[in-house]
Amino acid sequence: GLVDGYSRTLEEVGRQFQVTRERIRQIEAKALRKMRHPTRIRQLEGFLEAPGVK
Repeated sequence: GLVDGYSRTLEEVGRQFQVTRERIRQIEAKALRKMRHPTRIRQLEGFLEAPGVK
């Protein structure tokens, strides 16, 4: 989802931002790759809902 928390397809998100679903997939993949980096994981730990969840 975007702001409202509802799930959306890559096609729907792409339409909203006027890009292709493939570009949305690429952006999503890069964001997930960045969030999985060890340094970022430590920075993001405060946002987790339950202790020890990774």
